[in-house]
Amino acid sequence: MTIQSAIQLFGGIGIFLFAIKLLSDSLQLLAGDRLRKLVGVLTRTPLLGVLVGTGVTVLVQSSSAVTVMTVSFVDAGLMTLKQAIGVIMGANIGTTVTGQILAFKVKNLAYLFIIAGVPLSFFCSAKRFQYMGNGLLGFGLLFIGMQTMENAMSFLRDQRELFILLSGNPLLGLLAGTLLTFFVQSSAATVGLTIALGMQGLLPLHAAIPIILGDNIGTTVTAALAAIGTNRAARRACAAHVLFNVIGVCVFLPLMPLYIGLVQATSSSIGHQIANAHTLFNVCNTLLFLPFVDAFARLIQKIIPDGAKSQPPRETRYLDSRLVNVTPVMAVDAVKNECGHMGSLALDMTTALEQLLFSDREPHEANGQEGDRESAPARKNVLALEEQLDALHRAIRGYGDDILRAGIADDAAQLLRVCVACCGDLERIGDANRQILRLHDQYCAGNSRFSAEAMQELSVMYVEARETVRQAVQGLVNNDGETLVQAEARAARVREMEADLRMRHIDRLARGTCKADREMLFIDLLSAMEHMAYRARKIARTAQSAGLAGRSAPVCPAPAEADDAARNVSRDRLKNVQ
Repeated sequence: MTIQSAIQLFGGIGIFLFAIKLLSDSLQLLAGDRLRKLVGVLTRTPLLGVLVGTGVTVLVQSSSAVTVMTVSFVDAGLMTLKQAIGVIMGANIGTTVTGQILAFKVKNLAYLFIIAGVPLSFFCSAKRFQYMGNGLLGFGLLFIGMQTMENAMSFLRDQRELFILLSGNPLLGLLAGTLLTFFVQSSAATVGLTIALGMQGLLPLHAAIPIILGDNIGTTVTAALAAIGTNRAARRACAAHVLFNVIGVCVFLPLMPLYIGLVQATSSSIGHQIANAHTLFNVCNTLLFLPFVDAFARLIQKIIPDGAKSQPPRETRYLDSRLVNVTPVMAVDAVKNECGHMGSLALDMTTALEQLLFSDREPHEANGQEGDRESAPARKNVLALEEQLDALHRAIRGYGDDILRAGIADDAAQLLRVCVACCGDLERIGDANRQILRLHDQYCAGNSRFSAEAMQELSVMYVEARETVRQAVQGLVNNDGETLVQAEARAARVREMEADLRMRHIDRLARGTCKADREMLFIDLLSAMEHMAYRARKIARTAQSAGLAGRSAPVCPAPAEADDAARNVSRDRLKNVQ
């Protein structure tokens, strides 16, 4: 093997891998949000999981990417082991499509694909046409890389003893296919290389099939690497992928003579025979496992049993950097789920703060040592939740930036921006609750107390604000337009309630029912509670304006900041009461 041949061979492999990546990215961008919706229906049966896994793999042109995505979903708790097994089986079928394409002798048309792709990619302003152009370029480069590899391997014609060795020992072919796929991290590249050798007349079918079988084992390495550092459920998904392929190879090896005869009957072309061998193995292996998915899942659970110790909680629940690298559009779904998680934490914070603010303790107890001891854990819980919201907001913003840099379609980018914006509002809701807690501490540190009427008004106001947040979060997560409309209407009522309660408090001060030294504290509490509802209203408006809920946004009053003048007037009137 000369240096020139080596450079040509590795250059051909590089072109081939780049073409696969370019084609995969282009197809993902063309698929856009449809890819997310396709994966969203896989929660029903293993058979549906197989179909979805096959379809997604055809779209992204990488079974490794789909497997990494599956491991990430299992790690996040979005997918069960049984569902993951179905998707993994489908991914193994979907990856054989590339081999089938390569088996057709369309390499002479490769330059036509490039000629058609260049104008679309470089001269069209519409992104959809640019994606189509990149896809055509990737498709053309795929065959150019294939042709380059074929030409570079001409020196192997004088190395017949190597192929005689592979032909006489299937285990060596199995090992060669496994190691080659492990090193290039692409089962499609191994299949393409094997087809190239077969078309050159260097590799007979009975020597090529063990390499193809080894290719199926080697492709599991990516999933194994993806499972490092994940939880037990994700490691089980990885183990299912490995065992699925290893057991299938062990079943097929003893049946090699029959299998070779079946493959030979499918086509007279060695290229098609090798591609068909790859497809038949994965289809037959899936049909073999599909009736026993439940038993297979139980076997995996016995191999990796439940442990006594649980892993420490992560700062984020759904964000996984591996998704950004393999399927950025699915990483957008992770952001949406993390946004829902953030919303649940915000609701937990509002509930905990409500219990702290409006407990049944007498007012004087709240300022004593006994009251301090009772409220200390509740205060720490509220503050800890607020810090979690801040950390999640930072993590989501950084993750969103990574996704945008990776490149996604416009519809997915729109959803991403909506989720990031809503997470910012959820973080502001946490800030408003922290402000309420600070005002509560000031209230407890003083000597005078609000009247029972004032405390009841604050309680009703806080419950309304909290319910506005709940409806906004529920509507966002469930894409429920009706709930989002209700959140907006409730936010408008909360703002009207704030103005009314300010005037009521001024009347109490005038009558002497409440102490004058508490007037600004009451107004600030009302303002902070109203700000919670305002931020919830922004979440609802943002979700509806993006069309997530399929419902147009109703006409609502001006933003809450428009009431600043009214607040200032009320403060002046309070000073006059003093």
